[in-house]
Amino acid sequence: MQEQLAGCERLGSGFMAVHVVEDDPGVSDSLSLLLEHLGFEVVRHTDAEDLFRSAPPSGNDIVFVDLILPGISGAELLRWLTHLKDPPRIVVMSGQSQSTIDLQLRGIDGMNVIRKPLSHGSITQQLAQLIA
Repeated sequence: MQEQLAGCERLGSGFMAVHVVEDDPGVSDSLSLLLEHLGFEVVRHTDAEDLFRSAPPSGNDIVFVDLILPGISGAELLRWLTHLKDPPRIVVMSGQSQSTIDLQLRGIDGMNVIRKPLSHGSITQQLAQLIA
């Protein structure tokens, strides 16, 4: 795990930003603190609508998306993100059952999914795979 963390620290500055779209303040705070510690610029969004009000993420960015969001769902946000001209790298977060995740992600290919509760290891592993 230390090697994954070291790789993320070396490469974190190569991305423009990491967007965190999460309505739970505890999850958002913890994830943002870890990402900032790894050297990423973090932009927090409490829901999809908040992300829509800002400049869209670019292909250099990473977006962590909670699958269950108030208002516009995480699945709808994922569909929008994947159809951008230069889509960002995406990590889906969910504490739902695998069958619920599969149902919500139906028709959306290639999503990286991490399960809640989030762990330091699962986050750094996803980042290492996205950066590699």
